[in-house]
Order: sequence, then C-alpha cells, then structure tokens
Amino acid sequence: MSERPLALVTGSCRRLGAHIAAALGEAGYDLALHASSRAEPERWLADRLTIAGATFMALPCDLGDLAAAEHLVPRVAASFGRVPVLLVNNASRFAADEQGLPGGDALVDHFRVNAAAPVLLAKALAQMLGEGEGAVVNILDQRIAHPPADQLAYTLSKQALAEATRTLARVLAPRVRVNAVAPGLTIPTQDYGDAQLARLTATMPLRRLSQPEDVAAAVVYLAGARASTGQTLFVDGGAGLHDFARDFVHLERD
Repeated sequence: MSERPLALVTGSCRRLGAHIAAALGEAGYDLALHASSRAEPERWLADRLTIAGATFMALPCDLGDLAAAEHLVPRVAASFGRVPVLLVNNASRFAADEQGLPGGDALVDHFRVNAAAPVLLAKALAQMLGEGEGAVVNILDQRIAHPPADQLAYTLSKQALAEATRTLARVLAPRVRVNAVAPGLTIPTQDYGDAQLARLTATMPLRRLSQPEDVAAAVVYLAGARASTGQTLFVDGGAGLHDFARDFVHLERD
C-alpha cells in the first residue's frame, strides 16, 4: 500500500480540477479523481501524475444525486484501501438563468451540486477519518464578494458554500480543517475573444487574470496550513475588490 496521503478532488479529470489534481500529485498525494460520468483524466494529467509517482484512479459520480454523493468517500476508501485525508470540492454546476431570475428547478439543481454535495462529502470524510485528521478545501468564486446581476442560482449556491466553509470549520474542528479558494476568471471558454480578455485583464487591480497554477498552488497551501480553518483565499487578480455589474463574459465585448 502506498504511504502517500490520499486526496479526493471532485471534477478533476479536466479544466481547473485537473490542474489542482496535478499540483497535489506533485506535492506528494495520491489522487482519487472524480468525474460526473465515466470520463478518463486528460492525457497531460495522467502523464504528470505518473511522473510524480502518484497512484490515481477515476471514479464517476453524479453529485446531483445526493445519496450517491454521500457514498463517494466510502467508495474511494474501498478502491484505495484507505481513507482520503484531503477533500477538494471543485466540481460545480454553472448555467445561465433564463430571463435573469432562476426557477425552482434551477435553484435546486445548483444547490445540490454546488452546496449540498460538498457538505455531504465533508461529513462523510470526517466520519470515516474517525480520530484522524484531515482537510477540506472548497472552490468558490470571487463573485461572492460582489455578486453580479447574472447567474443568480449559481451565485447563491456559491455564497451558500462560502458560509458552509465557515460553519463546517467550527463543526469539524479540531480534527478536520475547512478552508476555501475563490478564483477569478481562470480558464476562459470559447465565449471570450482575445481582445475582450486583454481588456478584462486591464480592469483587474493586478493587471492579470488568475492562472490554473495560481489556484492549484493555493489549494496545496491550504491543504497543509495546519493553523488555518474557516478561511477563504481569493486568487483572482484582485477582481474581488471590484464591483462588476455582470458576469465577465458580458463585459468589455467588441
């Protein structure tokens, strides 16, 4: 059995979660990778984890199914033969609200994946650790500081997770530390143009957007920050200091 500590990172087969998983692998963790369906990790991620000497395995789970979410940590423990000591709640649902305001289904869908599932996963981790120590890092969004007028269901669910971070930190202390990272615009989708991104970058106090490596480094730091709990670290180029009227995709367009 590997002597490396085990981390479970949700939504970690691609995009930001994959960068977090890669950084943790290089920091000495084995990785339980998660995807909503039977997806394999991107090749570059598998290569980096292999070079780092990390054991890794991908496990599918629909986090919108809360019963399934609650059983993910026991599945990981059964698959690896040991309980994870680190949980990174990175998986997220993000959908635009029709006509500006969400309906009940949209609210429930976002809260299931973005707030309820992370809490249940943290609960399961704490229960399985017993008297052992562990850590949880929740991935939030810089918009929790100054909510824009778009994607209300998503924003509310991330605000709920931000408050859950503080509350869980009290409930699970002293054995399990709970912290969070709030990224800014980090991996732009194809909805953004190059000129738009340049203008958005210029609006940031640090004149730069957060990079995946920045967010991953923050997660690695909080994973080992033994004197910190209930804290949120903004990794956003300073975006959280500004009050943006709308989601970034709608700003600085041609």
